[in-house]
Amino acid sequence: MPLAEHLRELRNRLLKAVLAILAVTVVAMFYYKQIADFLTDPVRDAVGCTKGFGEAEEGETCAEITISGLVAPFTIMLKVALTVGVVLASPVWLYQLWAFLAPGLHRHEKKYAHGFVAAGAPLFIGGACLAYVILPTAAKALLDFSPDGTGNLIPLDDFLDIVTRLVIVFGLAFELPLLLVMLNFGGILTARRLLGWWRGMVVGITVFSAVATPTGDPLTMGALALPIVVLYFAAVGVCFLNDRRRSRADPYQDLDDDEASDLGPTPEPVGPPGAGAGSDGASGGDGGRRDGLDDAT
Repeated sequence: MPLAEHLRELRNRLLKAVLAILAVTVVAMFYYKQIADFLTDPVRDAVGCTKGFGEAEEGETCAEITISGLVAPFTIMLKVALTVGVVLASPVWLYQLWAFLAPGLHRHEKKYAHGFVAAGAPLFIGGACLAYVILPTAAKALLDFSPDGTGNLIPLDDFLDIVTRLVIVFGLAFELPLLLVMLNFGGILTARRLLGWWRGMVVGITVFSAVATPTGDPLTMGALALPIVVLYFAAVGVCFLNDRRRSRADPYQDLDDDEASDLGPTPEPVGPPGAGAGSDGASGGDGGRRDGLDDAT
């Protein structure tokens, strides 16, 4: 397609993805309070004051989630609903992304579209769920740095910003193995090359986890880095299986265009001169030969 057609298709794909996110966001607005309680209850149970704010027991560090400002509740509702929309609409916008890339692939590569989308959505949601699970523990680890007997005020809008960043970062980070498998199935990267990068990948994943996590604590960083490293090696294993399957179908796929290939079977022995099995005099018999030489010689 020409450039204008590609841009038009990109606009249509983005419009469908945005409409799906907006549709889920609008529905989430009606259940905003239940969703907000679902997000804050684990943290409140982990770091909330047992005797009330300002009455912490000896050696206890507690926190209270607060809202400041008249417009803040409305802003918080939009943040909560939009976060839910991005997470729950992930199958739609992941499919739109793949559908935009699919026309540039060969027919045998397009058959993996549904499999990649089916794997991409659970990976994104799984990363978001992991962020939700570790958030109370990370909050407690951070608040433990407070002096004993003090209380902390956690603005709800700041807390939701952290939740949103964690959900998006964890969700997108869990898509790395799927990206590597896609590059392998497309013939761009081999499993041996991916495995040769394992040291750099582990260091890169660790640095990314340290930079991308909004809390910055080692617990959250490790909770993000460790699953991605495990998924990376799992993706390398899938790539090895795919390369083995591909090598059985095409044993010469790894050869360069200018590389000599093995002839394979042993050449058959050549018979004596004049042993050709032709029907005419030029290809067999003595009638087509002069002085023991054929016409070509």
